[in-house]
Amino acid sequence: MEFISVFDMLKIGVGPSSSHTLGPWRAAERWIKELKDTDEFNNIISIQIDLYGSLSLTGKGHATDLAVLLGLSGADPEYVPIKDIQGIVDNIKSTNTLDFNGERALIFNTNQIIFNKEFLPFHSNGITFTGTTLDNRTIEATFYSIGGGFVIKENDSATKSTKEPLDFPFPIQRAKELLAYCEAENKTVSEIVLENEKTLRSEEEIDTELLRIWNTMQECIYIGCHSEGFLPGGLNVRRRAFDLHKKLKKSFEYTNPENWMQSIRKTEVKFREILKWVDCYALAVNEVNAALGRIVTAPTNGSAGVIPSVLMYYLTIENHDAGFKHIKQFLLVAGEIGSLFKKNATISAAMGGCQAEIGVSSAMAAAALCELLGGSQAQVLIAAEIAMEHHLGLTCDPIGGLVQIPCIERNSMGAIKAINAAEMALDRDPAHVKVPLDKVIDTMWETAKDMSLKYKETSEGGLAISVNMADC
Repeated sequence: MEFISVFDMLKIGVGPSSSHTLGPWRAAERWIKELKDTDEFNNIISIQIDLYGSLSLTGKGHATDLAVLLGLSGADPEYVPIKDIQGIVDNIKSTNTLDFNGERALIFNTNQIIFNKEFLPFHSNGITFTGTTLDNRTIEATFYSIGGGFVIKENDSATKSTKEPLDFPFPIQRAKELLAYCEAENKTVSEIVLENEKTLRSEEEIDTELLRIWNTMQECIYIGCHSEGFLPGGLNVRRRAFDLHKKLKKSFEYTNPENWMQSIRKTEVKFREILKWVDCYALAVNEVNAALGRIVTAPTNGSAGVIPSVLMYYLTIENHDAGFKHIKQFLLVAGEIGSLFKKNATISAAMGGCQAEIGVSSAMAAAALCELLGGSQAQVLIAAEIAMEHHLGLTCDPIGGLVQIPCIERNSMGAIKAINAAEMALDRDPAHVKVPLDKVIDTMWETAKDMSLKYKETSEGGLAISVNMADC
């Protein structure tokens, strides 16, 4: 039984895609580490990168080639200044030189990144690094980006903690086990999750990291609401959060994100305005994501807007007295629900379509909101089930391979569904529920396996072929 931390599910990184940008970036870092561990790093004189399957088919739109360059250059997606990214890439292209891990200059041309349309049998997101050495040997390593920034090799298991399962007080593989622990210990879902997390970190470290995650989410919403213009990539998609925010905020003044949240609490709370605020928050995050900004993978970049927008809804509209305690609860619950889908299905659109991204993020947000609204442990899981049930079969068909249409709007819809799912769960008697969360997770995975490949982040079906770049 594997343990997946909340901090595995909620990672700080750079857009636009966790599987196509963050994953290849991390794969490049991991290859460099392997070279160093085997004392081969200084022997490499030439590099070739081969992208396969979905990484190749939608790699240009997802900036996969740029992510590989950044990873090989030694830039960290969690900390590299966003303003420096384009300069690093432009320098490689203009000088035909790669500063390998920031240590050695190698001759490098972007033609050495090869887009292969064929799929490797193990997973649809394959990337192979081939290094040629001074003595004309080749050193090759193939990685797979399996969604949410997780990267594995074929002989790996999924990302696990450094602890053995028995070291955790509450080892959890299925939702029914989580519920059983809650009932036996008389603890909330967030309390059970916290006890497991404390096996790896002190509570002070957990709080610090959760606050950093929230601050990144909040800053992302703020930047998105205050950024005007068009998104990069060629679709000429106009940013919408800026105009929507301008209409909603009225004349309230503010100087920073905290003042801004206070000003939002003074605005109208009619149903239509609430919907628009939630839309605005979600649009803002995913517009920042589409522009290669810094976001929190939750559980993926393409679905990064759902969780922060629902949490922001709670903080600015539902509970004006809420603070870090509530933020902590929300993120702990969301992370655990996401891990259940990761362990028993997938969070990769290349494997399961958009149900694996927006559907999972909506389930995570619904469960987390339900706990904050006073739901029982059973109702929290019911909220997650309702949210996913109504995303089953959702395809991934990004126009032009860009995480823009229909991806950005889908985050708004996922957020609204999450809020509604939480409310519906609060009114449900668990004794009368017919579909448990584990069953909907299993159904989602079966649906993913049955789904046509062209609807799995290949841009070869759906809107991706009905609407082409020329139409935009």
